[in-house]
Amino acid sequence: MLTCRLPWWRSSTTCKPWQSGRFLPGVWERCQPLSRKGVDRTAGQGQQVVMQQEQALEDLEIPLARREAETLFQEQPETGNPYLEDALLRSYLKTHLPPKVLEEVNQDLERFGNRLLTKIKHLGWECELNPPVFRQYDAWGRRVDHIVTCSAWRRMKEIAAEEGLIAEAYERRYSNWSRVHQAVKLYLFSSFSGGFGCPLAMTDGAAKVIESLGIPGSLKNPFDHLTSRDPKKFWTSGQWMTERRGGSDVANGTETVARKQPDGTYRLYGFKWFTSAADSDVALTLARVADTEGRVKQWPHGFSNLSLFFLKVRDEEGKLNSIQVQRLKDKLGTRQMATAELWLDGAKAELISAEGRGVASISNMLNITRIHNVIAAVASMRRMISLSREYACRRVAFGKLLKDHPLHMQTIARMEVQTRGAFLLLMEIVRLLGLAETNMASEQDQLLLRLLTPVAKLYTGKQASAVVVEAMESFGGQGYMEDTGLPVIIRDSLVLSIWEGTTNILSLDVLRSLTKSQGQVMAVFFSTVQKKLELASSTAKLEPAVKQMRDAVSGLAQFMQAAGSRGAETMELAARDFSYTLARIYAGALLIEHAARPDASAADISAAQRWCNQELCPVARALENSSYEAKEVLMDSALVYEGSPACGSRL
Repeated sequence: MLTCRLPWWRSSTTCKPWQSGRFLPGVWERCQPLSRKGVDRTAGQGQQVVMQQEQALEDLEIPLARREAETLFQEQPETGNPYLEDALLRSYLKTHLPPKVLEEVNQDLERFGNRLLTKIKHLGWECELNPPVFRQYDAWGRRVDHIVTCSAWRRMKEIAAEEGLIAEAYERRYSNWSRVHQAVKLYLFSSFSGGFGCPLAMTDGAAKVIESLGIPGSLKNPFDHLTSRDPKKFWTSGQWMTERRGGSDVANGTETVARKQPDGTYRLYGFKWFTSAADSDVALTLARVADTEGRVKQWPHGFSNLSLFFLKVRDEEGKLNSIQVQRLKDKLGTRQMATAELWLDGAKAELISAEGRGVASISNMLNITRIHNVIAAVASMRRMISLSREYACRRVAFGKLLKDHPLHMQTIARMEVQTRGAFLLLMEIVRLLGLAETNMASEQDQLLLRLLTPVAKLYTGKQASAVVVEAMESFGGQGYMEDTGLPVIIRDSLVLSIWEGTTNILSLDVLRSLTKSQGQVMAVFFSTVQKKLELASSTAKLEPAVKQMRDAVSGLAQFMQAAGSRGAETMELAARDFSYTLARIYAGALLIEHAARPDASAADISAAQRWCNQELCPVARALENSSYEAKEVLMDSALVYEGSPACGSRL
């Protein structure tokens, strides 16, 4: 019988007050439940500390042999309903949602938060303890290529359907606010989902692609399955793009060939090197269309030569669709999810894009999955901070609780500011997406959405890595222990700056949005930020922050003017710093806007002030330092390759 061993911060009990069949003196008392803030309901904070110190002295009196047998004991952090404990989330919804929508959404999210605590988090940990296993052959030597997932993983799929984690966005019962509702549920779900957020991202993306095509008749049934609330009907989708060459350059790296059949379908032949959620029901994939003699068609300039295909992974009998599983990937994180290398040996598929326009057609999927990436990043930050702040109310060090050490609280507060900025950036792109999907978005809204999606993805991916590692440190050695579950969050968050485009790749995508709009997107960016700052200009406490933001905007404008006269190479070298600048300025404007509300809290105002105290326009500073000059490019290579054997042959 499988026993699900919960980490201490997921368990329903804090410790076992017994050892070797008997109670230890004093241990029972310290295992008594504390209040949510870590202080006994009948005792003051000072008394709590004194009691813990007295207990430590009692423990010293225990014979050495018995003390050596004891395990390390720390108070575990206990978090409550994640929706009710997220003040920024609740204030955002109260500010933006219409009253009737807010009432219904609030009830749903509070209920869902309780379900996360009582049911879903245990399943998530079981998914971590029981990762997928690959059975290539059965007991009689027949090849079956069966990816075995645990019951908790399969239950997560059912819960995703029951909660409408995909359906919510496409039913649009709250019009343009449906995307916000869905995103918030995914944000709450992410840290408890045992990695199931990833297949949901690709499922959402597949549904979006099909919807953008007008839901053609042949795809009506798959769309209904992908957006179903019925666990028995719900399908998940994979996204099979990366091949042997790896990376984001799919236009040049895709070798898969599609051959048309007499019945109008296609057969796919090729190797997919990295297929996330390999246990999904269907998939979207790219391939090059070949003629009857196997020659790949060549397309005029502006076409990628790639076409987009839809396929079912298994047939009606449950047999693989001419697909061979080579192996499961051994990953640093997201181990709960099956990622595989697949060989397509004549897999039956349907062409769903115009020939040669596959990359353009799948862009809708990439936009959605990038937004899901932002959701996961912000969720991981929020989860680690929630645990850190609760632990600070329980852990005694050097005679007092961690929360009473000013330096410790300063460190967590800095992480909180970063998380708040990331959260509001997420909500902004989701709000804009909701407007676009309901034909309520202006041209300016659409330009902003195109710009901010890669900006938010690249910036929050980096933020998540920094925040969760810093938060791990707040637990001391316990943060490094596998059975606490904390390293799982660390590992799973590290993929967020890589999946769906690395930071540099997405920085170049940001530049493409400028080029494609012929600079219009920056005019919209500047005007939107200025409007948000004007709304806050009458709030006295925000005056310093508003001034800092205006100085940053001015610096960005000066950079744009200077870079425009220096050629494309300057902008390419500046792409990363430029994207960071956009993220910091826009998130700062959102924080200021939120803090300018009549019912804003002191924490809202402080977060805006502190955000604006950081370097808001790093691209201007780097330009002043000549970081984008040609001589610096040569020095970059010299620095990297000094002493390397590659230096003589490559430079």
